[in-house]
Amino acid sequence: MSELAEQIQADMVASMKAHDDLTRSTLRMVIAAIKNEQVAGDEARKLSDDEVLVVLNKEAAKRRDSAQAYTSGGRPELAAKELAEIEVLQRYLPAALTESEVDAMIAEELAAVEAQLGAKPALKQMGLVMKAVTARVAGRADGSMVAAKVKAQLS
Repeated sequence: MSELAEQIQADMVASMKAHDDLTRSTLRMVIAAIKNEQVAGDEARKLSDDEVLVVLNKEAAKRRDSAQAYTSGGRPELAAKELAEIEVLQRYLPAALTESEVDAMIAEELAAVEAQLGAKPALKQMGLVMKAVTARVAGRADGSMVAAKVKAQLS
């Protein structure tokens, strides 16, 4: 088990002892998602810390979507619960990048692609740029926001 997964497990046990129901239930769901990811595919495997971060980001995204749906559906108490669960997950996620940091990374990758191609990249090289930028942001920025910024830079 990765260090991060072990930390989550230890924090879940601590939350059980402290009778912290929100943290306990949130971490139990995360542990279940991690275990599901471990057995997904052809054979069981151990996840690295990076793969655990991907699972945590997916869980946070699910809760963001749920909170938004509850808010638009007139259920603020359920939305508040989802947002509280996101706060628990944020303890294990790296700090999010600011928009200016994302813009700087995009500019660096565009310059690298331009040097590689010998010409200014066009919209059809978006996949090449996105691959490089996505690897650098690694869960610290929203993928749709990054894609929109790359597309805007290439247009």
